[in-house]
Amino acid sequence: MIRLHKDGGLWIATIDRPDKANSLTHAMLSQLADIAEAAQDARVLILTGKGNVFSAGADLEEARAGLATSGIWERLSGAIAALPGLSIAALNGTLAGGAMGMALACDLRLAVPEARFFYPVMKLGFLPQPSDPARMAALIGPARAKLILMGGQKISAADAFSFGLVDQLVPHDALLDTARSIAADTLAAKPEIASGIKGLCTASQAQSV
Repeated sequence: MIRLHKDGGLWIATIDRPDKANSLTHAMLSQLADIAEAAQDARVLILTGKGNVFSAGADLEEARAGLATSGIWERLSGAIAALPGLSIAALNGTLAGGAMGMALACDLRLAVPEARFFYPVMKLGFLPQPSDPARMAALIGPARAKLILMGGQKISAADAFSFGLVDQLVPHDALLDTARSIAADTLAAKPEIASGIKGLCTASQAQSV
């Protein structure tokens, strides 16, 4: 239920379970983690979903069996964060729960205007994945991170853009084309230039925290 398309240095991983709001099973998360770990050799990785929801988070049946607190989420987000190339979350719709971790770990996030963002860990009674709050706070600040994680608020795409949670709002029919356009310079550059710039940006962010 994860489709991977490779076009030279560009890899596009698509969550393909629209009949279940692209909810994620352990097998799907493991496949995504495998892709992200193998993508060390890719120049650009784009994550997207099929249909009008990026992902509703954990599959409900598997969540009840322990998936909601599994380390597989952290394995996936860690592999994405460690990529030397550019990672882009092309959010084709609502992003919920633990699925937010993979988007937070990406370098850039594009979203359709209809998207909503929420992470209802307080309501469900467990902690978010370890890296997610810090990554969220680095993007939108501690207070707004608490608004989502502790206040349980559903954030509109417009608010997510104003907060800095997403970088661009893009119509659904232009989402992947926009992601490809953003990827073009990185794909054309020498890998060491792209990874060097990414490293400098990461170092600058760490110094400012």
